[in-house]
Amino acid sequence: MKVIVIGGVAGGPSFATRLRRLNEQTEILLIERGDYISYASCALPYYLGDVITDMDSLIERTPEILKQKNNIDVLVRHEVTKITPASKTVTVKNLTSGVTFQESYDVLVLAIGSRASLPPIKGIETVANGCVLRNVTDALTIKSFIEQQQPQTATVVGAGPAGLEIAENLCQRGITVTVIDQLPQVAFPYDPELAELIATQLTQKGIKLILQQTIAEISAGGKTLHLADGTKLATDMLIFATGVQPNSELAAAAGIDLAADQHIVVDERLATNLPDIYAIGDVIETTSYITGLSTPSMLSSAANRQGHLLADIINGADWTYRGFIGTGIAKIFDLTASFVGYTEHMLKAAGITDYKTILITPFDHAHFYPGAKRLNLKLIFAAKTGKILGAQAVGERGVAQRIGELSTAITGKLSVYDLPDLELPYSPPYSTTRDPINTAGYVAINQLERKALTIKAAAITATELATAFFLDIREADKPSVGTISATKNIPLSQLRDRLDEIPTDRPVYITFRKGLNPYNAARILAGNGIKAILIEE
Repeated sequence: MKVIVIGGVAGGPSFATRLRRLNEQTEILLIERGDYISYASCALPYYLGDVITDMDSLIERTPEILKQKNNIDVLVRHEVTKITPASKTVTVKNLTSGVTFQESYDVLVLAIGSRASLPPIKGIETVANGCVLRNVTDALTIKSFIEQQQPQTATVVGAGPAGLEIAENLCQRGITVTVIDQLPQVAFPYDPELAELIATQLTQKGIKLILQQTIAEISAGGKTLHLADGTKLATDMLIFATGVQPNSELAAAAGIDLAADQHIVVDERLATNLPDIYAIGDVIETTSYITGLSTPSMLSSAANRQGHLLADIINGADWTYRGFIGTGIAKIFDLTASFVGYTEHMLKAAGITDYKTILITPFDHAHFYPGAKRLNLKLIFAAKTGKILGAQAVGERGVAQRIGELSTAITGKLSVYDLPDLELPYSPPYSTTRDPINTAGYVAINQLERKALTIKAAAITATELATAFFLDIREADKPSVGTISATKNIPLSQLRDRLDEIPTDRPVYITFRKGLNPYNAARILAGNGIKAILIEE
């Protein structure tokens, strides 16, 4: 059997090496149009920032190593220009010599990934002081530009997690960085309350944010940006981080089915609609493990696992791909931001509205142990069943641990009702006696059992703002927070003694504060016959 793999970054090498471990007789040929294979693309921003100084350390396998250790033939700087399913052949072009030839296959695996998606800006084709960061060659080009041109200013177009990682690393090199995005927030698809924390960190570190703005034109070879509002921005360096699109044109030309967003459609065995042609990684549309809805799987970790699984399937295993959860993480200066599953943005885009959310801010470890920091954790769950739909966390420590635990809970089909029962490790330097995941479960159950009613600040009507009673339960030494002005401040420590100051003839809201105190106040009031609603922001 001869297997050809097109694409050599993440899923392709994972598939090829796994298949070789399972089967010594199969002939395996991997074809990559770029200069390098099997590299850690997610680490490239840190190479720009000199956090990682050795590029060779990011290249996990070379063609020579794959041939020597795994008996896998590799062609780099070769592009497959045509797939002919009827004859089970591919047409290959040597990008160095221009020579074209054909290769036959018994099984074809498409791991062709995605490419940068550039916005249609007038003058973008004239840019000479920047590019995108998608591969090793891009990283080497940008690094060389920085070292030779010594730019003092840089502009990153795109405030998603990838763009922010680039911005941080350029800033760490002493470059003054501006980030531009057309959205009203950074770090999309994180939800606004988490994105606000990230934006604050960015500005504190000297990053200038220009949000809800687009570039109308680029001139002077990329050194002058004409914004849509008429202002001009000078920059020595320009990096685009404006999203990606699947490399699916080759597949489409061969008659492989594509989804509306141009991703390759595969079944539960990662097979396309054509015989003996499979696809993995960024280029495919699969199903969400959480909702069963169609979704792309745009993470290198998913591509690696899909490649490993597909090798077993092709070698005869009766296994299937269970679906994509989606778990990501990013370092943003002193903060870590991580998510799993759906955010509210994503749920609304999918037309899912029957859900609830909670936001808790416990300490990452015992408050009495030095260095305790707040962990901002948002949990999203089905309103009727408590099924976990997603979570996001932002903080200085303990973020990856909690999101990893919630990803495991989703994989195990646990609901919020199971979270209080999780026996998670405790020691003062690492956690609290009731881990934040346990606490999230308690608070979510309170929501579902209507022991604590909540409302988004934006959902309070103008009439309610004018007529309701807004209670601030902060202690005297605590600053006021939130966007809703309080009718009265009654510290939680005095609440039981001052219940007669709270009206019973109009709605009562407890203004936003982090922590469990607003919930405790609501329970005190409920125990005395007063229904209070917690304001979320």
